[in-house]
Amino acid sequence: MRSCTLSAAGELNAHPAIAADTWTVAGRTFSSRLIIGTGKYKSFEENAAAVAASGAEIVTVAVRRVNVTDPNAPRLSDFIDPKKIVYLPNTAGCFTAEDAMRTLRLAREAGGWNLVKLEVLAEARTLYPDMIETIRATELLAREGFEVMVYCTDDPIMTKRCEDAGAVAVMPLGAPIGSGLGVQNPVTIRLIVEQSKVPVLVDAGVGTASDAAAAMELGCAGVLMNTAIAEAREPVLMAEAMRHAVEAGRLAYRAGRMAKRRYADPSSPLAGLI
Repeated sequence: MRSCTLSAAGELNAHPAIAADTWTVAGRTFSSRLIIGTGKYKSFEENAAAVAASGAEIVTVAVRRVNVTDPNAPRLSDFIDPKKIVYLPNTAGCFTAEDAMRTLRLAREAGGWNLVKLEVLAEARTLYPDMIETIRATELLAREGFEVMVYCTDDPIMTKRCEDAGAVAVMPLGAPIGSGLGVQNPVTIRLIVEQSKVPVLVDAGVGTASDAAAAMELGCAGVLMNTAIAEAREPVLMAEAMRHAVEAGRLAYRAGRMAKRRYADPSSPLAGLI
């Protein structure tokens, strides 16, 4: 994160508490708390420019929808270097645990990826996760050595069961995928953050920068988004906005907001007025 402290020479320096504010998942440490997707962009070039503007160090890749094996067709890796940006294969479009596991095994064979994003959807209209299938797949994949970041409902009970099944991170939805409605249940997201021993990231539903900041102010380790950037009028500008929003929300959470009051509380004392 960038600093706002001033040195004796009048130069901006990184405040140690800000510069060192990293997060870790499955033994990997990252500075950026923003993860972005690779779908819906007009071109690979636009996607790559958005990644650069966002500062993201991880991108999600829908294994069933991108070319990961044909060297003669355009590939995402030609534009976003997997040696510099961590690829997080995901199981978008899978509706059973078996389909999701088969997809991730293919990803591991194709690129050697063990850190993965699991999503097992219940039905196509809401794209809500099927938590029974999700928990079953999490447990089986963890046994096979996968490090599973799990897309899940914003239910503290279900997220705890995902963690118990071996998830290395839980990713409750803020709102339905692609809806742009923002975090609809901040109370449950905060409960999930408080109880979890693994990173909690809001995944899905972010529409604009204020939504990302709100998620981070709840104490989440990060935010994952795709449509909010890809379908913006200017995706690269929105990617930059999201970068600042995630950083600002994280700083606000660490700073600790003021208490809410029912009535005014003057900044200057009223006693002793002339």
